[in-house]
Amino acid sequence: MSDVLVLNLFVAAGLNFVTQAIQIGAYAARIAGVTTLRIATAISLFSLVVTASRLATLVVTPALGALADVPAYAASAAHRSTVDPTALHVLDTQFRIIVAAGSLGVLAGGLLMPVFIVMFVRGVRSFERTGSIPTALLRLLDPRVVFDLVRAVRIPPLSKARTLPFGAIPRKLVIGNTVISTVYAIGVVAAYYASDLNLEARGTAIGLSGLVNGIGTVAFSLFVDPTSAYIVDQTVRNERPVSHVYAMIVVLVATAFVGTVLAQLALYPAAVYIAAGSHIFVKH
Repeated sequence: MSDVLVLNLFVAAGLNFVTQAIQIGAYAARIAGVTTLRIATAISLFSLVVTASRLATLVVTPALGALADVPAYAASAAHRSTVDPTALHVLDTQFRIIVAAGSLGVLAGGLLMPVFIVMFVRGVRSFERTGSIPTALLRLLDPRVVFDLVRAVRIPPLSKARTLPFGAIPRKLVIGNTVISTVYAIGVVAAYYASDLNLEARGTAIGLSGLVNGIGTVAFSLFVDPTSAYIVDQTVRNERPVSHVYAMIVVLVATAFVGTVLAQLALYPAAVYIAAGSHIFVKH
């Protein structure tokens, strides 16, 4: 167990927890847009937070690289062409803990949704007054705003969730967000895992992580983001009740959590797939 629980594991797991929570919290911008009737501003804040959270995942990669380097260097020192199975098992456990931390981050983001809603509503109104995103963000440090955010901390009641019209949410949004969440949860992790499955193509395997996440980004932009934005637009035009937006947010959080759980099943096959792909690049 001491081989598994190392500092870089805690760093990577902690950062993944935080970034996943922030990314889920960004969904609150949709509700803020309906509440304030400032859809464009809310979407702008949503894009800002989502982009920031995805850039923050780059901070996780050095810790992942350090974890993957340990068994690779041990194999090199022992003049082996493959990683020792015991060391590979340790790496597998570490990476699964990191993915599980992401699942917990999704839950935390969902539970803190009332806080994120207050934060985005205040952000939209502050931007209207100042015309500056940085100034609006600095307003979050105001003690009165912090107090309002603390007061908003509460567990969303399950009884209210049961009354939401989930049947009004398009099935493609449910399936799409589940699949995309699975891809995002393991994209970088599987690439570093693959780098230890095929030591001859370590650099190529790590480089393919960008391709995996790039596919996820394109899929998100094609299937999830436009559909959720359209539901918000219909709500503002009084073509849908506000309850549809709340149902959509619950569905997005739930499917994101399911996606990160399914990522545990997809982690090793994805690593093998990336390792095989990197091998083709190296040999040809």
